[in-house]
Amino acid sequence: MSSLPSLTTVQSPGDLFQYFRCLLTDPRYFLTLAVLVVLGDTVLTQLIIRFVPYTEIDWETYMYQLELYLKGERDYALISGPTGPLVYPAGHVYVHKFLYGLTQSGINLKAAQQIYGLLYITALATTCGIYYKAGNIPNWVLMILPLSKRLHSIYVLRLFNDCWEVVGTQATTLAFASGYDSLGIMLFSASVSIKMSALLYLPGILVVLVRRRGFLHTIGAVGLLAFSQVAIGWPFIQEYPRSYLSNAFEFSRQFLYKWTVNWRFVPEEMFLSSVWARTLLVLHLGTLVIFGFRWCRRDGGALAVLDRTLRRPSSAPSLVPLSADYVVTALFTSNLIGIIFARSLHYQFYSWYASQIPFLLWRTKYSLPVKFVILLGIEYAWNVYPSTNLSSAVLCGANLFLVLGVYFGYPEGRDVPSRKLES
Repeated sequence: MSSLPSLTTVQSPGDLFQYFRCLLTDPRYFLTLAVLVVLGDTVLTQLIIRFVPYTEIDWETYMYQLELYLKGERDYALISGPTGPLVYPAGHVYVHKFLYGLTQSGINLKAAQQIYGLLYITALATTCGIYYKAGNIPNWVLMILPLSKRLHSIYVLRLFNDCWEVVGTQATTLAFASGYDSLGIMLFSASVSIKMSALLYLPGILVVLVRRRGFLHTIGAVGLLAFSQVAIGWPFIQEYPRSYLSNAFEFSRQFLYKWTVNWRFVPEEMFLSSVWARTLLVLHLGTLVIFGFRWCRRDGGALAVLDRTLRRPSSAPSLVPLSADYVVTALFTSNLIGIIFARSLHYQFYSWYASQIPFLLWRTKYSLPVKFVILLGIEYAWNVYPSTNLSSAVLCGANLFLVLGVYFGYPEGRDVPSRKLES
């Protein structure tokens, strides 16, 4: 058996071609290509920081709010800044307290951009780790990850807090995919404490926990999640509990129509109505239920899983092992479903799933041209500013085609584990 080609063994143009072909197609070279992609994007990110102007949006507000906190204010209702009040859980405050110290009270923007550049590269490396762990992804797909103009902007040109939540949820996904469920819950709790949008992963996480650990373990995990949120927010909760909970976890928050990227083609009056909000909620929950049946198909269906769960709450009801592919697909799909039925998406929200789109496309049965049309349609829509009826329709349509592709493709991942006998 011939040895694997490498750059040190290249002696001719043919050898070089063979090496690059292996890099792009041979699974044994996946990590090698991942390292090259991360290094290449590190250089690209530095060039963006150096040559593309920074745009102030929320960073000044984060720092202003942090200064009020440092002066002793603990009432969330009184912590506000130029672009609005503090509407994120306490983890957001602690992260920006850390950044406040490293950036000379928020004044040193270059230092802040370098920190966010490192955060971006961490997110990219974690994404590569997830793709590697789940498998069934062509090597060359990794080269798509650095190509998003909007994603680089969100991290190093805008400094949005979403970036910290995204790294947390990516780390959460990798932990669950690796079987480290307790670590996954801790990382998930940290993500939720920065921005509650991380809760979009919760349905997928609950399915994984129930099937892999059983009902009682899942209840314990949910209890740990709730307790940790109280512990993280305690400095605020002990003095102004209602103010903290109503602002940090305001589920009824209504975003302005003018900033939305999705559902722009819906008339503003309808967009802002409670009827539209309830409709999207029903569609969100209904879609999760439909996927719930698909996620349990290899176990005899959702009703069979539920029956085994209730009969033996301390035992795992799954008759098949949950592969890393299954876990990643379920968590990413859960997040995508939440994004589709969110009433309003702002431009920074693209970071919530931008790096997950290629993975989910390869969990569909679409042809390669269709996959690229969906990918380009989504990227196009997020780069049109301000959003238009057309760009918004393209985004909603592409997202819907993506989730339908997963549903009729490989909603449980491409791995097919063997069935075990029920005891």
